[in-house]
Amino acid sequence: MRGIKEKNTTAETPDSGAVLVVEPLLPQRIRRPSDALRFLLSLVTLAAVVLLALALQRTLNGLETDVQAGTGRAPDVLSSAAGLLGGISVLIVPMAFAVERVFHRDGMRVTQGLIAAILALLISYTLDEWLIGSGAEDLKQLLTGGREVEPLNTVLTPAIAYAMAVRMTRRPRWRTLMAGAIVLDVFALFTATKVTALGVIVTYVVGLAVGYGTLYGIGSANTRPPGSAVIHALRRLGFAPVSGRRVEDDGAGSRRYLVGLAGGAQLDVTVLDRDRQVAGIAYRLWRRVWLHPDTRRRAIRSLRAELEREALMAYAAQAAGANLPRLLGTSEVGTEAALLAYEHVGSRPLEELRDDEIDDALLAQIWEQVRLLQAHRLAHRHLTGESIHVDKDGRVLLVDARSGEIAAGDLLLRLDLAQLLAYLGLRVGPERSVASAAAVFGADTLAGALPLLQRIALTRGTRAASRKEKNLLPALREQIAALKPQVAVDEVRLERFRPRTLVTIIASALAAYFLLSQLSKVNLVTVVLTANWAWGGVALVGAALSYLAAAIMLRGFVPEQLPLGRTMLVQFAASFVKLVAPAAVGGVAINTRYLQKRGIPPGPAVASVGASQLVGLMCHILLLLLFGYITGTQAAPSLTPSRGLLIALLAVAVLSLMVLAVRPLRRFVTVRLRAMFSGVVPRLLDVLQSPSKIVEALGGTLLLTIAFVLCLDACVRAFGGDLSFAAIAVVFLTANAIGSAAPTPGGLGAVEGALSFGLTVAGLPGSVSLSAVLLYRLMTFWLPVLPGWASFAWLQRHNAL
Repeated sequence: MRGIKEKNTTAETPDSGAVLVVEPLLPQRIRRPSDALRFLLSLVTLAAVVLLALALQRTLNGLETDVQAGTGRAPDVLSSAAGLLGGISVLIVPMAFAVERVFHRDGMRVTQGLIAAILALLISYTLDEWLIGSGAEDLKQLLTGGREVEPLNTVLTPAIAYAMAVRMTRRPRWRTLMAGAIVLDVFALFTATKVTALGVIVTYVVGLAVGYGTLYGIGSANTRPPGSAVIHALRRLGFAPVSGRRVEDDGAGSRRYLVGLAGGAQLDVTVLDRDRQVAGIAYRLWRRVWLHPDTRRRAIRSLRAELEREALMAYAAQAAGANLPRLLGTSEVGTEAALLAYEHVGSRPLEELRDDEIDDALLAQIWEQVRLLQAHRLAHRHLTGESIHVDKDGRVLLVDARSGEIAAGDLLLRLDLAQLLAYLGLRVGPERSVASAAAVFGADTLAGALPLLQRIALTRGTRAASRKEKNLLPALREQIAALKPQVAVDEVRLERFRPRTLVTIIASALAAYFLLSQLSKVNLVTVVLTANWAWGGVALVGAALSYLAAAIMLRGFVPEQLPLGRTMLVQFAASFVKLVAPAAVGGVAINTRYLQKRGIPPGPAVASVGASQLVGLMCHILLLLLFGYITGTQAAPSLTPSRGLLIALLAVAVLSLMVLAVRPLRRFVTVRLRAMFSGVVPRLLDVLQSPSKIVEALGGTLLLTIAFVLCLDACVRAFGGDLSFAAIAVVFLTANAIGSAAPTPGGLGAVEGALSFGLTVAGLPGSVSLSAVLLYRLMTFWLPVLPGWASFAWLQRHNAL
């Protein structure tokens, strides 16, 4: 079958002949997704334990003291007996288990356990040497208690890894013996003060991680029942199979068999394997966390629950009168699998039909089957080309209903409609998809599915296809709206949280981190006591003036009328966005979004913001040249910007020549500039037709720079600094260019470093430069965060962003 080596298995019973089952040769060893999941969870647990220990050092030290005091009260005889029994049994029990497995010809399991034990020994020894030699002092203290002990016990770690790798936990007697041996050994180690509480916990978790990692890396013995076991299970159900053949597995990873019965009938048998129940767990967990509780599915379901769910859905659909293959029986196949036997119906999935074979009659049948399910409150939840079949008589059948829901709520039923509308829209076009659905369900029902035509609501395959067909969902919405043009549809939010929620959390964390790192560099008490806060007030006025200037500048580059107050709020909101975006990116994105919400098409909106950026760049360069010339003519002894300016210009010229000479760089820069400033010239021509807009554009651009320079000048004077306004302007313009190019949020780090260096070169003492820069950043970056967040939230509530 498709190049896979096949084998024939036979199933015999005392009262029947052998049954030939044709299936691919099953692998002897498989990597179970559950082992990978346990390995990852062990690593996460280890990281969490270490972080909590570092955060709760006092609590852990108190726990350590209590444990040592409690075990220290044990009689010496008990301690000696525990030490002897624990030390011996922690070695004897794994050896005895190995002997027992060898007698049962299970040497591979023993080999796997030995590999895990050796790896655990090497890892624990390496970690011990690293922690003792160069590890963090706090962690070393917690793991050793300041004594000459092993941070990770090099005997317990291999024993635990061995027990996990040989799956000793699945054998109750051996599990009890091993647990008793470990407890005795740990007790003895505590009484001898040779371990710490954190050391024992970390030892155990590391042993688990190594054991599960070895299991997944090497693989486990394949316990999936072969086709012969499936035949035996069918005989127990009363069937008389005479042949069997493995067919292509379904998308969920279940095995499928086509079984022939005496008399000529056939069965479609679906086998659910226990080890496949956690396949795709990461995707399901993410969807469960991300989506609304009413739409999510259980991430992990037991084999019994999976069997019962699919059987219940099949029986409920049959009772509803829908065309599904009839479920004839269910059974467990040993302890590792279960089967569902369906009546065989020769059919083809809809995805294998050509588009021209999907006529209006077939579309009507599909929608009628869905209507029967929904009339009985049944949600299929996977209406795709794989689960919609057509038999040889042209009859539509729905299969693969294991993801379905009985007694489904309105939301799930509407999600089914949205999914099927999208899939059929991909196959036959939005117009035919909506028209065929409306003929069966009516316009009112389809209007209920309108707000659910979102990519997040679709199945994975349909969602991927809709990304390529970007006009699909808008076209479906237009077709439904044409049927009910005056329908009032409430927005349905399927996500439990949105990306901007994560952005807010990350922004808050980064803001706290960077603020603390900056404040740690200066004595705040000295700064507060020595600063002239009258100049601090001037700096605050300058910072506030910059937001008014930014709003005036944006209004100047937009021919349409913008309200000054709301536009100024947008600039405050941009200060909040700068917490997570580079300085040159956050403002552009939020201003573009604001213009689009004002009804300006995306193209002109991007062009207007691009025009403001282009003119701002030109003014920035001209002002830098102007103030550089002024400071050069003033012949300031501590600052010679004329020479520095010449060097900077030469460096820019050399860099430009290099970019123009290297073809890939030239193409990269050209594409980026074209994307950034395409459409800017026509937008500028629109602005130039209005004198008032020209005044606003140029005046706002100049005022924005002057406001920032005024703020920095006031901050310098607040700490007794004395520099010319032109020199400070040169420092600001240079540092602002560096901050705009820096990839850090708001230019953090780059702006502070450039400003401090520039002011120091200009003649200010280092302490005054640092204090002035921190005050400037407080006024222009940190203080606006709270009003920026409030503006951001208010604008979103009023649909302005």
